[in-house]
Amino acid sequence: MLPKRPVLDSWISTGTFAEFVGAILDLGAARSSAYVCCANVHMLVEAHHDPDFRRVLDEADVVVPDGSPVAAAIGLFHGQRQARVAGMDLLPALLTEAARRGQSVYFYGTTDEVLAAMVARARRELPALRIAGTCSPPFRALTPEEDAAETAAIAAADPDLLFVALGCPRQERWMAAHRGRIRSCMLGVGQAFPVYAGLEPRLPRWARQLWLEWAYRLWLEPRRLWRRYLHTNTRFVYLIGRRALGYMAGRPHSAA
Repeated sequence: MLPKRPVLDSWISTGTFAEFVGAILDLGAARSSAYVCCANVHMLVEAHHDPDFRRVLDEADVVVPDGSPVAAAIGLFHGQRQARVAGMDLLPALLTEAARRGQSVYFYGTTDEVLAAMVARARRELPALRIAGTCSPPFRALTPEEDAAETAAIAAADPDLLFVALGCPRQERWMAAHRGRIRSCMLGVGQAFPVYAGLEPRLPRWARQLWLEWAYRLWLEPRRLWRRYLHTNTRFVYLIGRRALGYMAGRPHSAA
């Protein structure tokens, strides 16, 4: 498994993009009921303030450094160059390699419109890809009976990889709660669904390299995201800055 390094209070996996793709596909092939989290600033701040959610993150088999600041923090505190591994890049790469290896996939979350567009693109570009099924659950908490029915349907489809898009932290909690109930490698990829579907554009590479993706997301959904970004981004900068000062003052354990 990929080695992990601490950032704030959470453990983040490290490696090259190709190593992440390979490790995730190996987890799918093992059929051992695993889950993968794509960690950004919001997720790490959430974990810092919520011990239960921190446990969900720490128990993940792989925690991808999805955010550029998260990847940069690994270099700052551990002297290890780590590139960002974005969930939006992982999803198409995993589908391509799954088609090559003959592994099956399942898409869970978002809307029927998004799922239909995703399936259409995958069938057009990857005709060999085995799509085991899709499901758009209600945008509310499921009843125990509804959850049991959806879990049984996924288990019956028996995919190698189960892509989950319910939003953070709901999708991470869902994957942790369903470990042992679904014999797949589950991946929380959130916003990667509408981007892959072609229903939401993505910033050009140069803008992503300048860490502007958060600003673009805020521009798209200002009412929903402005409070989150105001709180989480400033909180992350404060926490990282405080620990960096402790590190420079000769207390390296403060960076963990």
